[in-house]
Amino acid sequence: MPVKISNKIVGYRVTKADENNQPAPAVESTLVKMNEYIERPEFLLGTTYKIKPPVAEHAMYITINDILLNVDTDHESRQPYEVFINSKSMEHFQWVIALTRVISAVFRKGGDLTFLVEELRSVYDPNGGYFKKGGVFMPSLVAEIGAVIEKHLKAVGLLESEEMSETTKRILAEKRADFEANQSKATNDDTSGDFPPNATTCGKCSTKAVIVMDGCATCLNCGDSKCG
Repeated sequence: MPVKISNKIVGYRVTKADENNQPAPAVESTLVKMNEYIERPEFLLGTTYKIKPPVAEHAMYITINDILLNVDTDHESRQPYEVFINSKSMEHFQWVIALTRVISAVFRKGGDLTFLVEELRSVYDPNGGYFKKGGVFMPSLVAEIGAVIEKHLKAVGLLESEEMSETTKRILAEKRADFEANQSKATNDDTSGDFPPNATTCGKCSTKAVIVMDGCATCLNCGDSKCG
């Protein structure tokens, strides 16, 4: 179909027939992703967590240092770079140092760190686990270290937190109030701290918070229920 040229021609060039159909060249990404070749900067953001497991004589302090990538851009992210564990107790010194070096190496590799949390939390002490404050069962000291790392990854946005809906929280609060009212005359010692003294351990969240009401076992911590 002929096209009428109404403007003055100021130049021309010859194009190939398929030139207009070619996709635009891909723009190489300049985003920096976590990898083992990133050198340690002079400044890192650190967070320290304190744990006091009954299997250790003294408290342990777990410090996780984070590096900031793509600073001052829309893709700025905070990634864990290294971990240190300090304690007055020298009982677990060798394996704690070895564990921190391995975890730090995994941090610097980058990628999905979910597997690290799962591996640490699945370590069981042959002598048996313990309940920490709040009635949460820990199968081992290594598992509690894994729980701290999981908490940190959620805090920096690398893991999603499973939040209960407001309706579920209200229902659990009502169930707890009813249960405690019915058990007000009980004389058992409160060993859970945050939940009824005769609550049992939840298979989903490992918290001593499962009660039975009207024939239905329900966890007051995570909402898991055998009744659906």
